[in-house]
Amino acid sequence: MKKSLISLLMLVTVLTVVISGCSGKNTDSPSGAQATSGNASGNTPAAAAPVEVSVFAVQESGIDIPTNKFTTFLQDKFNIKFDWQINPSDGAKEKRQISLASGDYPDAYLLTAYIDEFSQGDVLKYGQQGVLVPLNDLIDKYAPNIKAAMEKTPALKTLNTAPDGNIYGLGAYTECFHCSYPNKMWINTEWLKKLNLEAPKTTEEFKQMLEAFKTQDPNGNGKADEVPLSGSTEDFGVRIIPYLMNSFVYDDDRNYLNLTPDGKVESAAIKPEWKEGLTYIKSLFDAGLIDPGAFTQNAEAFKKIGENADAEILGAGAGMHPAIFINIDPGNTRSAHYNPLAPLTGPSGVSFATHDAGGVSPGAKFVITNKASEKAQIALIKMVDYMFTPEGQTNSASGMKGIDWTDPGEGDVALGKDSKPVIKQIPMAEGEAPRNAGWSGMGHFYMPKEYRDTFVQGTDIYASNGYERRLYDATLLYEGHEPKDLFPLWSIWIDPSDIDEASMLQTNLRNYIEQNELQFITGNKDLNKDWDAYVKGLKDLKLDRYLEILQKAYDVSAK
Repeated sequence: MKKSLISLLMLVTVLTVVISGCSGKNTDSPSGAQATSGNASGNTPAAAAPVEVSVFAVQESGIDIPTNKFTTFLQDKFNIKFDWQINPSDGAKEKRQISLASGDYPDAYLLTAYIDEFSQGDVLKYGQQGVLVPLNDLIDKYAPNIKAAMEKTPALKTLNTAPDGNIYGLGAYTECFHCSYPNKMWINTEWLKKLNLEAPKTTEEFKQMLEAFKTQDPNGNGKADEVPLSGSTEDFGVRIIPYLMNSFVYDDDRNYLNLTPDGKVESAAIKPEWKEGLTYIKSLFDAGLIDPGAFTQNAEAFKKIGENADAEILGAGAGMHPAIFINIDPGNTRSAHYNPLAPLTGPSGVSFATHDAGGVSPGAKFVITNKASEKAQIALIKMVDYMFTPEGQTNSASGMKGIDWTDPGEGDVALGKDSKPVIKQIPMAEGEAPRNAGWSGMGHFYMPKEYRDTFVQGTDIYASNGYERRLYDATLLYEGHEPKDLFPLWSIWIDPSDIDEASMLQTNLRNYIEQNELQFITGNKDLNKDWDAYVKGLKDLKLDRYLEILQKAYDVSAK
């Protein structure tokens, strides 16, 4: 299951960044790239001995870090000699914690946000213990690109600055537009055409569509084998409840928090509207319109439904993007059948869409420890500073210029509507070996929307080179459906004295809410008889204390 999660996350990152590439020591900047020179660039006299730096890192599939072309490029450019402590994705987080606990840790940790980055709690704990070196002065003296990025993007500075004013580490700031509205619904529009149906706009029309999928043999094989609606239990918008619940009350698909117009944090999961949403979802389940496996299966099982060999059986699938449950490779036969459905409108006129920071998560993926010498600290911050330029970010995350990406040509179109094309992918040839030219997620540092919008994308949204445009266009249906007031859990810092308690409460409350919503939907609990006991259970798990902690953190961040 972990491997499925990682591969799906790589789809979200690699397909959305849409580039891979590398070109030895080619340092030509793409159009609009910031130039680096002198001390800021990290260039040192040829005669100087390399700075030895030990680094804990995670190695993803298709990458060999020591021989990687981007690694070699950095060693030459910044006169560094790396001593890698390489770990596979599975178990990386545990190995990171063990290394810290043992006291035998490296000069730096260079992590991958979606695998093993430090939590905010980790950053504060090890920062205030003196294990992590504050980066403020290093950034001020040696990292003009990081400094400029924080000035241009205040949210970046907020994300990385602890309550005590120190920057103990840097996170991945990747503004993925389609990721920022993760809970999408993709429906089989070929079946709509066959059954002469319009795309549903309301919860009632959605139910009628699912009933037609179940009873009217849209795949035409004479069997009642259709699965009207399915999903999965992991991330990437695959859980079916949030999309449906958002027609009744805002569901953030994480901690079930709402923010009132006057800035008060509250739980969505005890509101009458939450009960109404569960009642509607239960009606779909009782009618056999929801695949029971949607509440238990992993992504691999979900995809087996979408790619069922005997016949096309899936009517609607939840997911950030359709490649989660169908193949999008050249020659596929079903990909174009699944198209996005805008947020539904519920009986009270509610039509929300789950919205978050789109890949911007709290914590840190790069830190320098107190084991690093002064020379190592300077070399490391200069190296990361380079990755805050468009050229450096592309070379690190996608592969270096000339192998995986190049300059656009005549007629190339950027992903963003009003953006100039800057970076063009060089496709992999069939059967081509991994190019080992970039660091993938380990190289994700600063990818604001305006940067991502400069990537060349094909105009055929069903072709492989137009997939990101397909997701971009789909997300436009969801944009603006988020509540005016959102609780920004991804950008607040919880008081260090409250972190452990908040983490425990967060886990307990989330598990309780998700276990009970499933029991209510499947009928193991009665929404009328057992609702009050459910609410009492949340109170007994100290929901009010959890909200109090979050309110304090939000009030501090809002000042």
